[in-house]
Amino acid sequence: MYTIVDIETTGNGVKESKITEISIFKYDGYTVVDEFTSLVNPECEIPFFITGLTGIDNDLVRNAPKFWEIADNILSITEGTIFVAHNVNFDYRIIQNELKTLGLDFSRKKLCTVRLSRKLLPGYNSYSLGKLCTALKIPLKDRHRARGDAHATTILFEKLLRTADAPEVFKTFLNAKSQEATLPPNLPKEDFEKLPKKPGVYYFKNAHGKIIYVGKAIDIKKRVLSHFYDKSSREVIMCQETAAIDFELSGSEVLALLLESDAIKQHYPVHNRAQKRKIQAYGIFSYEDRNGILHLASNTLALAPNSFYTLYSKTNCRIFLQEVCKAYKLCPKFCHLQENIAQCSHYDIIGCDGICRGTEDILHYNTKVTDFIAMMKEKSNSFIIKEKGRTPEEIALILVQDNLYQGYCFIANTETITKLDDVVNFITFQKNTFETQQIISNYSTKFPEKIMAIKNRLHSAH
Repeated sequence: MYTIVDIETTGNGVKESKITEISIFKYDGYTVVDEFTSLVNPECEIPFFITGLTGIDNDLVRNAPKFWEIADNILSITEGTIFVAHNVNFDYRIIQNELKTLGLDFSRKKLCTVRLSRKLLPGYNSYSLGKLCTALKIPLKDRHRARGDAHATTILFEKLLRTADAPEVFKTFLNAKSQEATLPPNLPKEDFEKLPKKPGVYYFKNAHGKIIYVGKAIDIKKRVLSHFYDKSSREVIMCQETAAIDFELSGSEVLALLLESDAIKQHYPVHNRAQKRKIQAYGIFSYEDRNGILHLASNTLALAPNSFYTLYSKTNCRIFLQEVCKAYKLCPKFCHLQENIAQCSHYDIIGCDGICRGTEDILHYNTKVTDFIAMMKEKSNSFIIKEKGRTPEEIALILVQDNLYQGYCFIANTETITKLDDVVNFITFQKNTFETQQIISNYSTKFPEKIMAIKNRLHSAH
């Protein structure tokens, strides 16, 4: 026995949505033997866009029964049946949540007509209820009203029951160990089955092939499955939009983190919240003015010629230059901490030796600046991180030059690596960002034994 269900809601996400209308057809495989249809007073305002979609407004439901008044009807008609809906997890979870607020448990076996249609009626461009009904010539009256949609879904379900492979497919879908009921309605099971239990990055794509979410995992398959079990509104909406999943192996967690960060900034997926904000990089650099005095200054990295140090905010640049002034007795005016003044008068830096007043020799001042720059360049680290590859036959190398992330490569584990030239031709270059700096820094602190220092520089980075 089956109950084919459709609901209309206030549209505020799975946990916050309230039912405004419900229709349930009890079906024995041949005939509709019972029906329960009712408007529902959600006890909250119905948004205008929902009214525009369904035609259900506050006035229409004002005198309708509240959910607690029809809860027994829902439990009674669905008892001992298989719960069927088009995108079953959505309807099922909302009804389950509504009943849970009343202290009532709701557990039924489920079948999804979207997933069943994809399996038993392959080859259609869209498996939305409206387009599927048009393609199959199923009458659909009162679209986006519970009874109209439930009635059309019942006719669709009958067609699915009569297909040649239905017995075996239904048996598989209802198997307790089957993941069919867990998978998003538009995602082919094959896409999930091909996912490896290895480290890497995975990409959720919508029906148009656009990447809508990027994630990283030590076990890709396990992590992807956790999204499907997550009942938060954000996750449910994302999974409903997912029509394909792709992945890229990384061999290690650190490279997965770097690949994830790069992919988020490249594709700007709608369901990723972290790392989407572009953080501006600033470079510290020096230049000589017409009087031969060396200045220290900061600017965006693209406008900082031959920068020797990178920071990620104007405030940090200012703090950095202030500390340099104190340590090397440099002038705030010539470090651009004070502009449009004849002589420096910084509130916190009083160690200027007088270059701004003409009492310090230019050569002496410039020597202090060049000593500082030399010290910074000497401190700059160029190294390679050696990690596991995607297979036992290869290793992964992550290249960092002058503390800046350059990129990565996979090479055979029989290769001998002693200097930059050994890996430069293999490197897949990527952008250095605030996030990649953090990833590299955290990793270097945690696993210093995996850091291989290198001496010669890479001259053409990006």
